[in-house]
Amino acid sequence: MGETIPIAVPRKGRPLESVLDRLAGRLDVPELADDITSTLRHEKALTKGTIDLDGDAAENDVYHRLAMYSSVDDPTEPEYTLLRDDRAGKPRRIVFDSVTIPLDDVEGVADGAAIQLIGREEPFRALRTHEFALGFDSADLILEEVVELRPEPLGRIEDINARINPSDTDVRVITGLGDTVYHTLMATPDVAPAADSLDRAFLEAYEGPLCIEPRYERLVQAVLGTQTLDGIHFAYPEDGREEEAAIADTGLGVYLTVTGSTARDHGLLLGEQLFPSETVLLESTPEPTETMTAVRSLLNGADLETELTVEQ
Repeated sequence: MGETIPIAVPRKGRPLESVLDRLAGRLDVPELADDITSTLRHEKALTKGTIDLDGDAAENDVYHRLAMYSSVDDPTEPEYTLLRDDRAGKPRRIVFDSVTIPLDDVEGVADGAAIQLIGREEPFRALRTHEFALGFDSADLILEEVVELRPEPLGRIEDINARINPSDTDVRVITGLGDTVYHTLMATPDVAPAADSLDRAFLEAYEGPLCIEPRYERLVQAVLGTQTLDGIHFAYPEDGREEEAAIADTGLGVYLTVTGSTARDHGLLLGEQLFPSETVLLESTPEPTETMTAVRSLLNGADLETELTVEQ
């Protein structure tokens, strides 16, 4: 009987969808990926209150929906679980729990081998405690937790491994999935330089407040470098305040952007893309099994359009 390789994945959101997209193409399971993604998007909309359910109260009950979605008898069908959402009232939200995907006809694996995707709130931390050997998580979390702070900036995901102290963790980044958004410098016109670029060089001469999300404080320190931050102090959005609006009030800040349209709506100018935020494949086992090596190769590959290139 072949080996089943457990892989830690996020329970919801863009990183999980990126993992599912990757597997849909490499393992030919598009229907499974679409099923999980559409279910979670539907449940997110319900939690946010952007859609309403039809039918009686019993059918709309979250536990009833959970039972309808989940299959506990067939591990190759997805199973879901409940999580307290951080929105007002802390509603129960249905999120991904697990699914087993057979590795039929995959080169380098024995008959009966499979991977099992297992949802975790923070997969990186599960790898740090060796609960898993492989997993996916946002590169941001690694910067927030273990990357060393140095005077010089960190500008590329591929430089993360060199910044990880082996005494802190043996988890290493293998590759990215290409779902890239950017931590971007942005400023109001009266703060942004009139003639020069809004970039790291501007920040080196700047003194004053820099608005960021509190959870990104260590990430921003790593990305900008401690030397650049001389004379700068962090400001934070008030609870419930939209990030771009808070940056507009402060005059200068760093936040994740996809199109930048919301920032422009608040009168902000977009500057340098300081660091790419991307879902990455992580490994914590120095001596992987033959099946694990084959799975890692399956999840990696030259067909990925990613900001990350790591020498194997």
